Amino acid sequence: MSKNIPVALQLWSVREDTARDFAGTVKAVADMGYAGVELAGFGNTDVRGAHAAITAAGLKVAGVHASIQDLRSDINRWVDAALLLGTRHVMCPWWPREHYHSAAACTRIGEELAAVGATFRAHGLHFAFHNHNNELAVVEGRRVFDWILDAAAPRDLGCQADVYWVQVGGKDPAEFIREQGRRIRTVHLKDEKEIGTGPVNFPSVFAALEAIGAVEWYVVEVEQYNFAPLESVRRSLAQLRSWGQA
Repeated sequence: MSKNIPVALQLWSVREDTARDFAGTVKAVADMGYAGVELAGFGNTDVRGAHAAITAAGLKVAGVHASIQDLRSDINRWVDAALLLGTRHVMCPWWPREHYHSAAACTRIGEELAAVGATFRAHGLHFAFHNHNNELAVVEGRRVFDWILDAAAPRDLGCQADVYWVQVGGKDPAEFIREQGRRIRTVHLKDEKEIGTGPVNFPSVFAALEAIGAVEWYVVEVEQYNFAPLESVRRSLAQLRSWGQA
């Protein structure tokens, strides 16, 4: 049984809807029973409009995704955005796979991310790197993610585990969670399509997360669909409820 861990929706799951009507979409998400949202862009509005719409819907912001390109060009914009939105969590969601060509290259990526994280930490914010399956590839005898995270202190670089991409990368998600431990403050709950329709062993995932006790948000993300996106995310939340996890 979930120990009162709130459930947010990663709005990338409904990006076509937010592109048309951000405010109406977050209201629909709130009506489903989600407690919050995680942002990856602001749809047809800007950060202030997003903040107003999310507040009006009665939701909280679990976190914000910002690309490394955006962080390099203007990190203060993302500090200000996180503070305005009332979230503690900023995540870098992706890194080009071709950069993972050696242990030294992966270590340099970790060092850059750690420097970004130190800036966020100075403002009371927590920075993490979000995995895809590429980070589970082995380079010079170790997984890419291990090289990256070992180059950074946990206080400067957390891990936003995406359990589906860990699975696709060939590792047991529960084992991955136990390895990363308290670096994981928010976690993406994702399956092949809607939650519960694919290969992820969610009972073992929840057991691992609850044993560590550091996660602040469960974040649902759906990227492939059996239904319209809003219906898919509604069904995913309903599945979590049936397991006592929402």
